Amino acid sequence: MPARNHANPILAAWQSTRDCRGDAPAILSADGTVLRSFTGIEREALEFQPLFEGLPAGAPVAVQFGNDPRFPALLIALWRSGMVPVPVDRSVERDALATALDVCRAAAFVFPGADGAPACTRRPGGEKVDADFLKLTSGTSGAPRAIRFRAAQLLADCAAVCDTMGIRGGDLNFGVIPWSHSYGFSNLVTPLLCRGVPVVTSEERLPRAMLDGLARTGATVFPGLPIFFQKLAELEAPRSLRLRLCISAGAPLSAATAKAFRDRFGVKIHGFYGSSECGGITYDASDAEVPEGCVGEAVRGVRLDHDEEIGRIEIRGPAVGEGYFPEPDESVLRGGRFIPGDLVRQSAHGFVLAGRVSDFINVAGRKLNPAEVELRLREVAGVREAVVFGVPSTLRGEEPIACIAGATSAATLRQFCAANLAAWQIPRDFWIVDALPFNERGKLNRRALAEAYRSRLAS
Repeated sequence: MPARNHANPILAAWQSTRDCRGDAPAILSADGTVLRSFTGIEREALEFQPLFEGLPAGAPVAVQFGNDPRFPALLIALWRSGMVPVPVDRSVERDALATALDVCRAAAFVFPGADGAPACTRRPGGEKVDADFLKLTSGTSGAPRAIRFRAAQLLADCAAVCDTMGIRGGDLNFGVIPWSHSYGFSNLVTPLLCRGVPVVTSEERLPRAMLDGLARTGATVFPGLPIFFQKLAELEAPRSLRLRLCISAGAPLSAATAKAFRDRFGVKIHGFYGSSECGGITYDASDAEVPEGCVGEAVRGVRLDHDEEIGRIEIRGPAVGEGYFPEPDESVLRGGRFIPGDLVRQSAHGFVLAGRVSDFINVAGRKLNPAEVELRLREVAGVREAVVFGVPSTLRGEEPIACIAGATSAATLRQFCAANLAAWQIPRDFWIVDALPFNERGKLNRRALAEAYRSRLAS
């Protein structure tokens, strides 16, 4: 075993977890079947370790396994082999996957073989990286890049999440969000390995199937996306659930969804804000109703410096990543400090998400924050979701367009905007759809939506 592994605190925490939890259930299916015990994960990790023999020490190895019960054992095996795991979302397809593997300089690619067992394809090159773990992120440009982490930083994020949210070994996490993404990794995977919190593995996104899984397994903690909670609240005849904690992240949670879910299931949804670069940032721990988009106060161990005039924050803490790879951007991420592109404002209940700098629309020299318009549009009866984006304009530089999911009309929306927004803030057009195209992380790509809108007009 390479000498560097003795210092990996996640492996040390895992040893303590497996010694304490032993044959207790660790990973369950959505029907409640126990798929792995903690001892079973350990046994599987030992079986997987020969896959990585002969790879250059300290080289990145990409893992595309989805929410599979083998994934935690693969991570352990990679760390013990001296490799740098790079989780890749299952949704990443061939061309984008090849780009991601090149970006992170992967020495190998691990994926499910024909029988579901891990297959390992070795790649030419592969270089040692000064990290224990790489997270892939698209950033604001859409091009993939990686973030370097030490195991100690991942462990600090796990501790901040579990301690701030009160997640304990006696809980059962419902793991439908992607385990390869920062949110799922910090709320599901590291709590399993480092705190002994068992998890249900599922990739079923149909609302009725999610509800059935929550009921059958008796899950107590559900980290989800706003769209999940919206769809669950719309179901009729809800089943009895054991949920005590629901967490929403990935996008702002609407007040209407929060209220509908609480009315239906009797459980508050707690807003959570984090980033791939630093893990958890803020969390709404209260039981009170809060403003739309409220994400509470800083999680344990995180220090926030808030510039109230421009709405930007600077984050410092033990979970902040080392830097971007292969090209650093020290103005954003360096030395335990991270400055996200999000805008926030203070309220009596904590921080409230107020959009992103990169989403601003340049309307005749004025900077329009689409989040402000979206917030007002969601006040209109029948509007479930709203997203505002810009399209080029020869007269004003850009024009705002509103894409609306819900039962309403363009005339109703235009009349409301005329009474509640400045003239330059009013969307030029209202595109009404059945549902907005959220990705599996609960996010919308405004650039892609703008292109779809323009293609629709051209056809």
